[in-house]
Amino acid sequence: MSKIVCVHALTDEQVERIRQTAPGWELVHGKEKELWIGHLKDAEIVVDWKDVCKTECLQPDSKLRWVQNWGAGVDRMPLGELAERGIWLTNASGVHAFPISETILAMMLGFTRKLHLSIRHQLKSEWKGTGTLGEIHGKTMGIIGVGAIGEETARLGKAFGMQVLGVRRSGRPSEFVDRMYDNDGLDAVLEQSDYVVVTVPATDESRHMFGRRQFERMKPTAMYINIGRGATTDTEALIDALQNGTIAGAGLDVYEQEPLPDSSPLWQMDNVIMTPHNSGSTDQYNERAFEIFLHNLQEYVQGKAPSRNRVDYERQY
Repeated sequence: MSKIVCVHALTDEQVERIRQTAPGWELVHGKEKELWIGHLKDAEIVVDWKDVCKTECLQPDSKLRWVQNWGAGVDRMPLGELAERGIWLTNASGVHAFPISETILAMMLGFTRKLHLSIRHQLKSEWKGTGTLGEIHGKTMGIIGVGAIGEETARLGKAFGMQVLGVRRSGRPSEFVDRMYDNDGLDAVLEQSDYVVVTVPATDESRHMFGRRQFERMKPTAMYINIGRGATTDTEALIDALQNGTIAGAGLDVYEQEPLPDSSPLWQMDNVIMTPHNSGSTDQYNERAFEIFLHNLQEYVQGKAPSRNRVDYERQY
């Protein structure tokens, strides 16, 4: 009997929908490792991925054919070994578009209206102004890596009357992006943008994509927002740019080292807004990720390759 192992708990409704989609398949799931650890070697499909899965699922006699990752990022997965074995890998790209775009706008508004400074004053019971406040209306936002998150962020930006510039590998236009560039246009976007929003994944190509030279290209009044992966940014270069006034501020959800060490200067900077890598958190996450898996499962049981969000091993996303 073919087996699906999900390394987190499913609802009763989700279990029933899987059974209807894949009748005759054995389904093992649960929050506790003891419920599924002994089944991994026999799993044809694994839903979600834990470090222990590598040991059990990549044995010479394992039956694994497809992994549905529950997150969007796959940089911590054994991509080379999965590719070598011809195992399909799909991710949950797209489920984050609403929550992360809302976090991006919250950072932009919070920084521009200086809410982060007002909160610091509130904690000290201080009635204190924060100086002249700016507006995001009419400003220019540059989105680096225009996928599902970037497109939703662009749509929200247009609601504020912003000019939206975009960068993506293909240079393919997007409805809410006024001007799209391919990767060669990165400098042009940095030079024009009041807000630089980075959504790119961590790959060999994107490591330290943003360093001293890129920050020097930005306006001294610009804000840098990274909600993609920490490895895309040279942390020391970012700290220097913030301390030296090369850029005005930063909104960070991801970091090169997580958790961020308590010794990092970023904690104490008035021109930084930080969140603990939770911008993708939403009470609707599991429901959205499950719909992606179920769509792919329907194709798989029909003998087709799962098509939604299939990861390109060469591009690493």
